[in-house]
Amino acid sequence: MLRPHGAASKKASIPPDIQSTRGVKTWKDATAWLRARGIEDIECITPDLAGVPRGKMMPTSKFTGDTSLALPSALYRHTISGEYPEESGQFRYEPRDSDLKLVPDLSTLSVVPWETDPTAQVICDVVGSNGEQVSYTPRNVLKNVMRLYEEKGWRPVVAPEIEFYLVAMNDDPDYPLHPPKGRSGRSILGGQGYSIAGINEFDELIDDIYHFSEKQGLEIDTLIHEEGPAQLEINLRHGDPIELADQVFLFKRTIREAALKHGIYATFMAKPMQGQPGSAMHIHQSVVDKETGKNIFSNPDGSASKEFFHFIGGMQAFVPKALVMMAPYVNSYRRLTPDMSAPVNNAWGYDNRTTAFRVPVSNAAARRVENRLPSSDANPYLALAASLAAGYLGIVRGADPTEASEGTANEGSVELPRGLLEAVSVMEAEPALAEVLGEEFIGLYAGVKRGEFETFMQVISPWEREFLLLNV
Repeated sequence: MLRPHGAASKKASIPPDIQSTRGVKTWKDATAWLRARGIEDIECITPDLAGVPRGKMMPTSKFTGDTSLALPSALYRHTISGEYPEESGQFRYEPRDSDLKLVPDLSTLSVVPWETDPTAQVICDVVGSNGEQVSYTPRNVLKNVMRLYEEKGWRPVVAPEIEFYLVAMNDDPDYPLHPPKGRSGRSILGGQGYSIAGINEFDELIDDIYHFSEKQGLEIDTLIHEEGPAQLEINLRHGDPIELADQVFLFKRTIREAALKHGIYATFMAKPMQGQPGSAMHIHQSVVDKETGKNIFSNPDGSASKEFFHFIGGMQAFVPKALVMMAPYVNSYRRLTPDMSAPVNNAWGYDNRTTAFRVPVSNAAARRVENRLPSSDANPYLALAASLAAGYLGIVRGADPTEASEGTANEGSVELPRGLLEAVSVMEAEPALAEVLGEEFIGLYAGVKRGEFETFMQVISPWEREFLLLNV
């Protein structure tokens, strides 16, 4: 596959201080960066609770002027289907539905490579109308968890892996999804794990993913074919959790756009096709000392530290209670079922992919814990916040893990919430999560998830028509 490297001559004509593909430091630099690239429009975007980009598009001249950008607070209180649940429990609407302000994070400024007109994008933080902190927006939830680590003199490091399916276009949701045809003219079959031929079936599409990513300053570490038919996985390089959440947020959009260009869909549903593996967003995590940069999971002699084991203990204690932030929809729990290539346990182990929390083989500096429970439908900001919050609680509370699992950990009963409502209830019942994630966020998120479940319950499934119609 050819990998485009951009127009070097055009880049050479741009002043050195604004040559960066991604991000600038000041508004003066932003003005010059946009002018040098002939950008006409800019998208100011921010993730909602589902991780869907919301925001405003405007001419560049208005963006670089003294413009105030606002969105209604109700934006964070609607379901994935666009409905507004009834108030219940701790779920409440803001009485005035007042505005929230978008504050562009200029370090995320980049082009939108699939647009025909020169367009840029910038991810925005969200504050109140007077600049006050808003605790429940996804980027802020993750930032608040990061502050807890910073107060201890630590810095988390993460590396997400995102799985997704390519599927044939389907304009009728009553019909099952099917794999698309590749360059061979045939629909790809399952059992293609790590197959280069499987990747080559979609050479041109994958070239566009690389091209679009390079234009936005997004760095792919590796790309592989997974077990499902036309199921791919992108691995990102390790780094700062906010930056990596931003990258996943943009990657999802990028991959969908590249697929649409080729007349197919890319989906991050956790379980898009019956009988096939689900799609995960595995999260590799470690913690370093802010001053020295050394991994606190390892002692000076290279052995595992007490913080490492307490982090695992925290994962075991609190990830199941925060699972709804990593498995946010009814469909997510179709992936977390026995014999479907996903962990359905609360175990940990060394290089053991059947466990929820895997410790990969590594040297002492790279010692880390992989959380294998999140699904790819999760909002990356919230999944990272929940996972890191669990590890943090484990360290500060001195949580001890179980013994490491030596064999298959998926045998026996399922050790996780089995559905959306159960997952919501266990999250609400855990006071430690409210302490680190915020009571307002917990109440709001729980209300939205219950609203989505009620919407789901209005749909009659094919299973019900097949087995109940004439038998009961």
